[in-house]
Amino acid sequence: MSVDTQGTDLVQLVALLGAAVIAVPISKRLGLGTVLGYLAAGLVIGPYGLRLFTDPQAILHVAELGVVLFLFIIGLEMRPSRLWSLRGEIFGLGLAQVIACGALLTGLGIAAGFAPAVAFIAGMGFVLSSTAIVMQILEERGDTATPAGQRVISILLLEDLAIVPLLAIVALLGSHGSTGEEHSRWLSILIAIGSLAALIAAGRWLLNPMFRILANVQAREVMTAAALLVVLGAALAMQVGGLSMAMGAFLAGVLLSESSFRHQLEADIEPFRGILLGLFFLSVGMSLDLGVIARHWQTILLAVIAYMALKSLGIYVVARLLKADHAEAMTRAALLAQGGEFAFVLYAAAAGAGIFTGEVNAMLTATIILSMALTPLVVLSLKWLLPPPTPEQLDEDFDGAGGRVLMIGFGRFGQISAQFLLAEGVDVTAIDSDAEMIRAASRFGFKVYFGDGTRLDVLRAAGIERSQIVAICTDKQEVTDKIVELIQSEFPFVQLYVRSYDRGHTLRLLKKGVNYQMRETLESAFTFGAAALEGLGVAPERIADIAENLRTRDAARLAAQQAGGLLSAGRDMFVTKPFKPEPEPLTVPKRESRALNKEAESATAEPAD
Repeated sequence: MSVDTQGTDLVQLVALLGAAVIAVPISKRLGLGTVLGYLAAGLVIGPYGLRLFTDPQAILHVAELGVVLFLFIIGLEMRPSRLWSLRGEIFGLGLAQVIACGALLTGLGIAAGFAPAVAFIAGMGFVLSSTAIVMQILEERGDTATPAGQRVISILLLEDLAIVPLLAIVALLGSHGSTGEEHSRWLSILIAIGSLAALIAAGRWLLNPMFRILANVQAREVMTAAALLVVLGAALAMQVGGLSMAMGAFLAGVLLSESSFRHQLEADIEPFRGILLGLFFLSVGMSLDLGVIARHWQTILLAVIAYMALKSLGIYVVARLLKADHAEAMTRAALLAQGGEFAFVLYAAAAGAGIFTGEVNAMLTATIILSMALTPLVVLSLKWLLPPPTPEQLDEDFDGAGGRVLMIGFGRFGQISAQFLLAEGVDVTAIDSDAEMIRAASRFGFKVYFGDGTRLDVLRAAGIERSQIVAICTDKQEVTDKIVELIQSEFPFVQLYVRSYDRGHTLRLLKKGVNYQMRETLESAFTFGAAALEGLGVAPERIADIAENLRTRDAARLAAQQAGGLLSAGRDMFVTKPFKPEPEPLTVPKRESRALNKEAESATAEPAD
């Protein structure tokens, strides 16, 4: 390779990385998501921008591996039992949506004047949503593991499967039905079945022993290479069989989902997945043919609007018929309204079979790309189309309230604390503002009242005048402080026992004069550290001495910080010195308080939980 060619390759590589590094953070900062940033960057550096790349299809073929790796990681999260539990969504919901949307878009194409075969292939190509874009948006929103997200994934899996019969239909529509071609089609079906069976057999009997042998070698780079080999090998097996590469990678992930090497595989694949998926979006942006758009902009714009609107309508109707609520149906329609990367494959096959002309293929491809680019904006528009979710409300009914202890906040901290009181027969009135938590607590026999502890009327209704102790177990510092101030102002004689967030919060509570405070992680951290020493074989007497010394030191520092007005300590700090046999006194003379303050400020600490 010549030096000039090498320099050109390096310029293109730097351009790809630079475009992503610049465009994606800007897009993310504007609230548009990462996908739109990648697409815009690809358009800028592509053939119709700065012309740093003239053949985006070559990059697209490599970048499709990003989608393959993404599906492999999704497969690792889908155990066979979990996938089996989704069979209703995959072959029920997914199939219903594909058929309904396919019928609507085919009818639209026929109404627009296309021949039935052209209208069918054009519409079905648009039915196949973009797995890469939808999965990226779901991941950014943190919805991949939610029930609604799982239903979207099920639909995407069915659409990936649908590419196989659609390609067979294209071959059938494009052929003249000769005996040789019919024999070839049957042979292709047998090869596809054989490839699928071989992949399942390899995943069941070969992969785990292979990774066990490689793990014993203890060469990290070999394990990474093996992970890539499994993913790309599975994709190749499916491609040879005429199936989807992404589906092969997904199946390989499912077969390894119960392997003890699952987490290692995911860690090895993740960096490659992220880079290649970004490259895929960049190459899609480069592939947008602005020349075709300039010549047929009215037709393409109308096609994008009509196809997306009609497909969204079909998705919404199917979702509502299958018992989804309005918000989930709207979200699903926005996520899946676009065409996807498998449409490129289907349209290219249709052009090769003579069903499409080159110009029609270019126009439909541009329609798909524009719909993909619009998807992040459509999803963002849901903020205005859907009302913000409001927490479920319960009636504030305090009939029977008024125990000796009023507990405000009944989360994980409050529930454990309440068990001590209830074990002694102490009457506890618990209030919380989380409706779902209240329902969950009622299933275990706890009576928790719905109410906001920062409201004076709620405190009176909960019987605070009859309470000896108010236990404030809320988990937000600002809420806790507001409740403390309200109670001290209106009910100054009630005892306040308060859950503290960290050391700084403890100092503020001590300044307010609460009767008792406890950092939420302090005792569990002491117990954890003691258990770790026990696991290392340290004698129990020694562990007890260390614990006592650390408690005394911590109390002394806290007293010194309180006396010195050091209220800025936002971390739970412990000494890093070796244990001293004699503990420091709990009462700290004033002359030593500054030294202890200095020690507390300089001590190495980890952030509070």
